[in-house]
Amino acid sequence: MVSVDPLNLVQPRRKITGVSAILLPFTEAGEVDWLAFDQHVSRTVEAGLIPAVNMDTGYVNLIDDSTRNYVLNRTHDILAGLPFVAGAFVADREGDAFQCDAYLQQIEFIEDRGGLPIVFQSYGLTRQSSERIVESYAQLASACDRFLAFELTTSLAPFGAIYDLPTFEGVMSIPQCVGVKHSSFRREPEWERLQLRNESRPDFVIFTGNDFAIDMVMYGSDYLLGLSTFAPDLFAMRDKFWENGDRRFYELNDQLQYLGHFAFRHPSPGYKHSAAQFLHLRGWIGTDLTHPFSVQRPSSDTEILQEIQVRLEQFVAEVSA
Repeated sequence: MVSVDPLNLVQPRRKITGVSAILLPFTEAGEVDWLAFDQHVSRTVEAGLIPAVNMDTGYVNLIDDSTRNYVLNRTHDILAGLPFVAGAFVADREGDAFQCDAYLQQIEFIEDRGGLPIVFQSYGLTRQSSERIVESYAQLASACDRFLAFELTTSLAPFGAIYDLPTFEGVMSIPQCVGVKHSSFRREPEWERLQLRNESRPDFVIFTGNDFAIDMVMYGSDYLLGLSTFAPDLFAMRDKFWENGDRRFYELNDQLQYLGHFAFRHPSPGYKHSAAQFLHLRGWIGTDLTHPFSVQRPSSDTEILQEIQVRLEQFVAEVSA
């Protein structure tokens, strides 16, 4: 293990890049609520965050190719040239080989619509040796300008993996790989990556995916979170507090972290239903329904989420007073 003193990583008054994974909302009829999707993409951009579509929050592993492509097309049309991130996802099974051509097809479709691809892991990618994993990313790099890598805890997806540090370093050394979303849900490996990044490639962006420790932005991580889809406006406010050296950062971060700990409790994939419940409480989407194959939360959660909503609204009212 690399020895890291987290205090040496803290970067006060840093401008944070926030990327927010967009929830795919559903209607009472069980269909995608495209109008609510459009509004949430626009809302995220207006708050100052970069939307990320076809992520886990958008049920990327549960929707079909035509829906994923339609998400991309709508996002392209809504944003009219503004930046966005999109998941390059390839479905496979345990024991399958790495499907390079399928990934390249996904990446090309995303790039053609102006998005920055983030390469989702798959069994064929993560079940290889360290050397082959790095070679696989290099294969993808040879056919695209820029992409993001992704490390995903198996508590969110069975095909995920958190690479050892030499593998991570190998991926980071690929010029076309401009950043990584790190979702181990643990601080230590992210601190190790930040220190290595600072020493060897300062321009490389590490997006925390740790919804249990959203204050990782204090140490030099940016973020690509599912939690921020609950409240892109409040995440943007928190980020501005940090940039301005405003001590209210800590209290707002605490309130948002409470929401994260509740929403991402076991089983963690249930956070998508929590997001639908919370956005419905805010009046931002028409129902709290999710993809039919997604993990469900009990309806009793809404009482707790409403309490959190009230706390956040009181904080915003005090700030605005």
